[in-house]
Amino acid sequence: MSVPAPLRIDFVSDVSCPWCAIGLASLQQALAKLEDEVSAEIHFQPFELNPRMTPEGEDSTEHLVRKYGSSAEQIDANRAVIRARGAALGFTFNMDRRSRVYNTFDAHRLLHWAGLEGRQLALKQILLRAYFTDGEDVSAHATLLRLAAEAGLDVERARQILAGHEYANEVRAQEQFFQSRGIHSVPATIINGQHLISGGQPPEAFEQALREIATA
Repeated sequence: MSVPAPLRIDFVSDVSCPWCAIGLASLQQALAKLEDEVSAEIHFQPFELNPRMTPEGEDSTEHLVRKYGSSAEQIDANRAVIRARGAALGFTFNMDRRSRVYNTFDAHRLLHWAGLEGRQLALKQILLRAYFTDGEDVSAHATLLRLAAEAGLDVERARQILAGHEYANEVRAQEQFFQSRGIHSVPATIINGQHLISGGQPPEAFEQALREIATA
């Protein structure tokens, strides 16, 4: 049985978005199940949930209360749902009321570069784990350098990128491109530039959509 041409998957997301971590894990499980039927190339595209976040970050509960008008109890309940969804997919969320929200622009710059180096998926997974499982500050350059090394990237090149403004224009251009096409919440999974799967869907939803698109 011949395998069709690879699907192009643009996964628009932020590294501080819990539903993006869930969506990516679901997508990867679906692709693993369909490995004999569907091949795909994932391209991670930038989206900033909090583009104006200050360098020191902000208490996550205070931030969510202000942003969405939720109570602290509602946020705790939502975190419990997210932890359960993550656990079912093999991803550990350790978010609690001590968590903080950080600026992710530099992480997106490194992800853009990692894509040029063929290490984008590795860095994306490491960033998600660092933030959601280990509670790390993914805006801190020292942290980003260590995570880049873990992803198999050249640390000195990463240091050079972070010290300047490389890939800033490219990241902003990609953000604007997807926003101009109606992407205002994430994760957004776009297949072959035409088919949109919104949100952190379960693996079965991705599996069904991918199979239908691949065989259309």
